[in-house]
Amino acid sequence: MACLLLGVATFGLLQSFVTPILPIIQSDLHTSQSTVTWVMTAYLLSASVCTPIVGRLGDSVGKNRAFVLALLALALGCLVAALAQSIEVMIAARALQGVGGGLLPLTFGIIRDELPPARVPGAVGTAAALVAAGSGVGLALAGPLSDAFGYRSLFWIPLTMVIASAAAAHLLLPESPRYPVGRPNPLAALALSAALIAFLLSISEGPREGWTSQRVLGGLVLAVVCGAAWILTELRSRNPLVDLRVMALPAVWTTNSVAFLFGAVMFASMTFLPQYLQTPRSSGYGLGSSVTQCGLYLLPQAATLIALGLAAGRLSGRFGPRGVLQLGCALTVVPFAIMGTTPRSPWLIVVTSILFGIGPGLGFSAMATLVVQAVPAGRAGVAAGMNANIRTMGGAVGAGVMASIVAVHVAGAGYPSRAQYREGFLFLTAVAVLALVAARLVPRPASLSSAGIIEHAEVAIIPAAPLGQATAS
Repeated sequence: MACLLLGVATFGLLQSFVTPILPIIQSDLHTSQSTVTWVMTAYLLSASVCTPIVGRLGDSVGKNRAFVLALLALALGCLVAALAQSIEVMIAARALQGVGGGLLPLTFGIIRDELPPARVPGAVGTAAALVAAGSGVGLALAGPLSDAFGYRSLFWIPLTMVIASAAAAHLLLPESPRYPVGRPNPLAALALSAALIAFLLSISEGPREGWTSQRVLGGLVLAVVCGAAWILTELRSRNPLVDLRVMALPAVWTTNSVAFLFGAVMFASMTFLPQYLQTPRSSGYGLGSSVTQCGLYLLPQAATLIALGLAAGRLSGRFGPRGVLQLGCALTVVPFAIMGTTPRSPWLIVVTSILFGIGPGLGFSAMATLVVQAVPAGRAGVAAGMNANIRTMGGAVGAGVMASIVAVHVAGAGYPSRAQYREGFLFLTAVAVLALVAARLVPRPASLSSAGIIEHAEVAIIPAAPLGQATAS
C-alpha cells in the first residue's frame, strides 16, 4: 500500500504543481501566455489518452509491471521538465508525465486483487482521496517551494518520490493475476485517442477563439465522429479496449455521471480560485494574495482531503459508498454557494477551503469504491481508468465554461469584474447540485452484485475465481 499511495500521491502533486507558476515558466522560457497554457493542456491530453490504455495493459500483462512502467515514464517526464531550456521541451515533458494517469486504475486493480474484500473500500477510498489531496497540496506548496528553491524544484522533488516508489514497487509488489482479455483492437485505441484529443482541444480553445468558431465547432464534430467510430469498433470487437457492457451497468454509468460533474467543479475551482485570491484589493473583491499566501489559504483543503480519504473507508463500511457519495456531493454545493457571494473575509475563505476538501474527499473515494466493486475483477483497471478519464473530461468542460464566464470582457485593469466571478461560482454551484441529483440515481449496493454483473462476466469470459470474488465484494 505504501508503494501504491506514494505513486498516486506524486501524480496528484504534478496535476497542480505548475498551475500557480505558469507565469514564471512563461518568463523563464521566453514564451507567450497562449503557448505556456500548453504546459497544462499537453498533460491533460496525454493523461486522458493513456489512462484507459495503461489500465487495459495492466489487465493483460500484469498490473504490477504496468505500474512500474508508468512510474518510469513519469520519472523521465519529471527529469526532462527539470532540465528543459525551451517551451517545446517542457511541453513534451508534460505530455510524458501524463502517462502517469494510468497509475490510478492500476492502483485500484491491485487493491482489488490483493486485499480482502472487507479492506477494499477503505484502501480504494484512501488512494482516490490521495490523488485529490496531492492536487491540493500541489497548489498550496508550489509558491513557497518555488520562492525558496526555484520553480524547477517542483519537478526535482516529485522525481525523487517517483524513483523511490518505482524501486519499492519493483521489489515489493506481488505478481498480479492476468485475465484472458485478449489483445485489444488497435483501431479502438486510435479512435478513442482521436476523440479525446479533438474534444479536449476544442474545449481548451473555446474560451479564446469563441465557441462558435469554425475550429472549435469542427473539433467537436470530429470528436463526435471519432467517438461514434470507437463505439462501433468496440461493440464489434471480441476483445474491446473498454467493454461498453461494463460501462452500461447502472452502478457504473451513474457513478461516471457524478464523476463528470464532480470533475467540472473541481478543475474549475482549482484553476480560478487562486486567480480570485490573487486579484488586487483595488478590484473591490480580491484579497491581493501572493502565490505563497494563496497556498496557505488552500492548505486546509489539502488537509481535509487527506483526513477524509483516510476516514472514507470506515464511513463507506458503515453508511455505504452510495450514502458517502451523496453526502460529499451535498457538502460540495455549500462552498460554491458561499463563493457566489464573492467574500473578502479571510476567515470565510478558510472555511470555504475546508469545505472544498470535505466534499471531494468523500466523493472521490466513494466513486472509486462504487466502480471497482461493481465490475468483474478482470475489468477493474479499465473501468476505474475510464472513471478517472471522465472526471478529467468534465474538468476540461468545467474549466472551459468557467473561463468563458469569468475571462470575457475583462476590465481595463486586467482582471475580471466581481459580477463575472459571482456568475462563475454560481454556475459551479448549479453543477454541484446536478452532481447531487446524479448521485441519487446510483443504485443501492444490494443491486450492484445482481444478475447484470453475472451476465456481463459470462460475456467477457472472466474466470470463475475473480467473478466469485467480484460478486462477494
